Amino acid sequence: MTPFWGKPLPLQPKFQDFKKTSMASINRVNIGLLNDKLTVTLSKEDYYGNFEKNLKQYAKTATIPGFRKGMVPAGLVKKMHGQGVFQEEVLKTVEKELNAYLSKEQLDIFAQPLPLENEGSSLDMNHPGDVDFSFEIGLKPAFEIDTTKINVTNYKIEVTDAMVQEEVERLQTRNGNMTEPETASTEEHVLNVTFTELDADGNMLENGINKANSLLIKYFAEGFRGQLIGKKKDDIVDVHLATAFEDKEREVVLSDLGLNNEEAGSADKTFKMTITKIGFVEKAALDASFFATVYPNNEITTEEDFKAAVKAEIETHFAQQARNQIHDQVYHHLIDHTNMEFPESFLKRWLQVGGEKPKTLAETEAEYPSFLNQLKWTLISSKLIIDNKVEVQPADIRDFAKMQLFSYMGGQLGALGDNQQWVDDYANRMMQDKKFVEESYHRISADKLFTLLETQVVATDEAITAEAFAEKLHHHHH
Repeated sequence: MTPFWGKPLPLQPKFQDFKKTSMASINRVNIGLLNDKLTVTLSKEDYYGNFEKNLKQYAKTATIPGFRKGMVPAGLVKKMHGQGVFQEEVLKTVEKELNAYLSKEQLDIFAQPLPLENEGSSLDMNHPGDVDFSFEIGLKPAFEIDTTKINVTNYKIEVTDAMVQEEVERLQTRNGNMTEPETASTEEHVLNVTFTELDADGNMLENGINKANSLLIKYFAEGFRGQLIGKKKDDIVDVHLATAFEDKEREVVLSDLGLNNEEAGSADKTFKMTITKIGFVEKAALDASFFATVYPNNEITTEEDFKAAVKAEIETHFAQQARNQIHDQVYHHLIDHTNMEFPESFLKRWLQVGGEKPKTLAETEAEYPSFLNQLKWTLISSKLIIDNKVEVQPADIRDFAKMQLFSYMGGQLGALGDNQQWVDDYANRMMQDKKFVEESYHRISADKLFTLLETQVVATDEAITAEAFAEKLHHHHH
């Protein structure tokens, strides 16, 4: 299952622990809700010694025309490169002191500190002295979660005999043999056709649409199908899109023809439809060979057992859909009912300037609601993962890679028996793919978390038809 709630956002950097031996000081003041200002003050003694040391080291390696390497006068090196080395050393010292403070105080912050108006632009190696650098930080909110108070509905979808029969026939068609009869005699016949656009007088439209397609006769409107029964290869039928197709099928055909369903007049076009080929799928017989093709790992010999296997597969599918629905309900409950506050001004500034490309104020305001929603879920899920000790081991990711390959193979991997060395080789290759490992980690941890939450929430069973369940999912996504 691919979680709809997305991957976690980076919340906090790891800070190294530095020993504090300097005269530097850091002042912290509150400037808003969960929003503090840190001012790092350095004296000359904090950075000047390292500046002189680095400048001498630079002189040994500097390459300047007219001088041998390592023989450049110190004054010339200082004049040409000293200011850059000076600024670099000051900024490096500020970073060291800031990291040491954050580590010592163990502040639970979002992302990285954001610099405020600082003295960096006025640093002068010829006038070293005390300097101040200010940053703002956003603090994570404290909040509580009680998953035992979450109520969800566990939908029990009824699998009817009609659904089983429909799936059996679909499998028979999928595994059937394609034939090419001379005449289209049933609504199950397939027509390979070419659509050629006509003008208002019924003549071919110059530079009009000319496209091939393949359609079952039953895809046409019921009142139009009679014009197609009895047709043969090379026969021609005029097709007015508005009357030849019902809404759903017409939308697909319009898309195939490169037309916009929403555009006025699209469905009023008329085409000459030339039949280039007639096809018919002879459904596979309900025999042992067919049973083995569909379920190679099951020993099925009777139609009754085959239908039972199909029904079990449909039930498994719906059970997973219902489980996903529970996860969805839990997610929305946690998002909607977990109260927490945020340092809004800090987060908006982080969103605006923290990425690879700065955003405009308008872009930031537009993106902030969804960004905040995702950030809220990241905080909630991170807390739940820690509180419930959810862990993802390398073996979990390796098994996930194997299951991914299994799905690519259409679920037929088990037919290989024990001879699956190449499956292990595939898993080993995927374990070297950093992107795959990271994405798999997030998916597996989310699935483990929701599997655990299923046991904590209060679930009430509710019987529902497949149609009603599908309608519920449709309304949710819209």
